[in-house]
Amino acid sequence: MNRPDFLPGSRTASETTFAILFAVSFAHLLNDMMQALLPAIYPTLKTDYHLDFAQIGLVTFAFQFTASLLQPLVGFVADKRPMPWSLATGMVFTLIGLLALSVAHSYAMILVSAAFVGLGSSVFHPESSRVARMASGGRHGLAQALFQLGGNVGSALGPFTAALIVLTWGQRSIAWYSLAALLAIFILWNVGIWYKTHGLARIRAARKVLVHSLPRDKVRQSIAILLVLIFSKYVYLTSITSYYTFYLIQKFHVSVREAQFHLFVFLAAVAVGTFLGGPIGDRFGRKYVIWFSILGALPFTLAMPFADLFWTTVLSVAVGVIIASAFAAIVVFGQELVPNRLGVIAGLFYGLSFGTAAVGAALLGEVADQTGITFVYRVCAFLPMLGLLAAFLPEIETPLQRSRTVT
Repeated sequence: MNRPDFLPGSRTASETTFAILFAVSFAHLLNDMMQALLPAIYPTLKTDYHLDFAQIGLVTFAFQFTASLLQPLVGFVADKRPMPWSLATGMVFTLIGLLALSVAHSYAMILVSAAFVGLGSSVFHPESSRVARMASGGRHGLAQALFQLGGNVGSALGPFTAALIVLTWGQRSIAWYSLAALLAIFILWNVGIWYKTHGLARIRAARKVLVHSLPRDKVRQSIAILLVLIFSKYVYLTSITSYYTFYLIQKFHVSVREAQFHLFVFLAAVAVGTFLGGPIGDRFGRKYVIWFSILGALPFTLAMPFADLFWTTVLSVAVGVIIASAFAAIVVFGQELVPNRLGVIAGLFYGLSFGTAAVGAALLGEVADQTGITFVYRVCAFLPMLGLLAAFLPEIETPLQRSRTVT
């Protein structure tokens, strides 16, 4: 197959290939928009299938568990044997999951459909993150931020489009999202061509670059800290994405459509924060972005359970922008700690983010059934305190060194 016209020609590893970054970012948008359908239609599923909060949590668990389980494995295999075509192949699982969800008539079928959507995500994220780093030209934070921006915009569009389409036309209208999956498959197939013809050379060049000389024990300790920070970030975000609509409906008596709009506002703020965190980390250092992003959200998360509807929305925007700025910095920091295991680190961090969200969703659902959804938000508000652990992360580079780093 000939190389598509929109793909750039031969580039050196020091150049940023924005066509590829925009391609994987847009594919990420499509992928996460389709994933975000699931929590967006929870109120409908809860009513139509007479589900309780624990069962809603298990739906999230089914999706997040498959999305989490295979990601480190995919990354490990890809580090040993790069798989350019896995990007498009993984999206096929998402397509199957969407079509199955559109015709599901039982709770068991909903669980299976959610698992297939998660399986597609487990293949997509590690390899797409690797492609973003290949195309970064050394601007790793910017590349990961652009990649994540696509995902977060997609996550924000999921509830918005669900409110317009699924709530209007019903469960079968989910099948229309298969068109987005087909578009993503086309884009990722073409990205795979660039991956094979240009990206593999960049991987070989990257293996010759030594980013730091930290002892192995310090590297392991730092990775463990980053994993704890991922835990605090994603369990809190799960409390929003899975149960925020129920919280607003119960506390402020808003409609389902209005609650989904507020969820859209929060997820849009997450997208803004994600984009800002990467370039700021490139410029001033990732450790400081991580420190501020996790811990800086604490005053706002503590205040949100006690606010009225207007201030709940304002505080949710502040929380979304601040707490989301950490993820690109965490992924790049981890990859710089273990530069020869880019796929494993991306798979581990993305996998943990999905995995903690899975466990968190199931546990929070149980707690919500027993104590009420407001109590859940008051407890989760303290999670950003774990950001204090960022103080123990090492200084592994300076901004000047980063500017000279080759992908």
